[in-house]
Amino acid sequence: MYIGKGRKRQATIAAFLAPTVAGFLLFSLIPIVRSLYLSFTSWDILQPAEWVGPENYTVLLRSEEFWRVMRNTGEYIVLYVPLMLVSSLALAALLNRRFAGVGAYKVLFFLPVLTSWVAGSLIWRWILNHKYGLVNVLLGHIGIAGPAWLDDKCWAMPGIVLASVWKDAGFFALIFLGALKGINHEYYEAAEIDGASPWKKFRHITLPLVSPTTFFVTITSIINSFQVFAQVQIMTYGGPAGATQVIMERIYKYAFQFFKMGYASALSWVLFVIILMITVIQWRLQKRWVFYDG
Repeated sequence: MYIGKGRKRQATIAAFLAPTVAGFLLFSLIPIVRSLYLSFTSWDILQPAEWVGPENYTVLLRSEEFWRVMRNTGEYIVLYVPLMLVSSLALAALLNRRFAGVGAYKVLFFLPVLTSWVAGSLIWRWILNHKYGLVNVLLGHIGIAGPAWLDDKCWAMPGIVLASVWKDAGFFALIFLGALKGINHEYYEAAEIDGASPWKKFRHITLPLVSPTTFFVTITSIINSFQVFAQVQIMTYGGPAGATQVIMERIYKYAFQFFKMGYASALSWVLFVIILMITVIQWRLQKRWVFYDG
């Protein structure tokens, strides 16, 4: 009787797990393994895949385009990650205060997160238009001639970064807000007794106690940066003159415009290795600056 109940319980567990396992195999594991195989082939979808060995990786690493794309992606990361950390933490600190309508402001700041990238990118194409865009109109009112944001090689990437921060800041702000809510107020009370200024309380109490969240946001932001695509595709299409071509944009175009599936798969695996290496390095370095309370 006991054995029968045990088998029935195992069968029930297996029945619940089966859809998830099947979905993982069909839509994750098998495509991952398949893409690894394709990265060593030449395949244009219409003809059978032809084994070429490591040729795709050799061509990729010797390509001037690849290193230009990596520089562009690096520029995006350098601009996006610090700006995201500062803006989302500042927003969380603001929303952590008690004032009338704070709930409405939380909803307002989170709305961009719910907006699709297609809609958001089209909005920012208008905002950054060099002739009648909102940003340049406001700059003109204070006597500053605004740049040709998305048409200028120097300003196109910062324009995309601004759109990305607008879209993502609300999400990361809520994560920081949860961390701020978890800080024991006794720390601040003790600091006030010692005469600590607001800046010292923020620097010596808030920042260390939210460092685990900062670590998470940093890793997530860097991974998001390597995967940036929709805003580039819609706002600049990789231009002007290739100034906003990033690795995900190249993967998409080689796969679905040039039909070089093998080369696109090789690019994907290079991206995976880069993200993995950066994540491992950050994980090892976290002990130097991440403080876990208790």
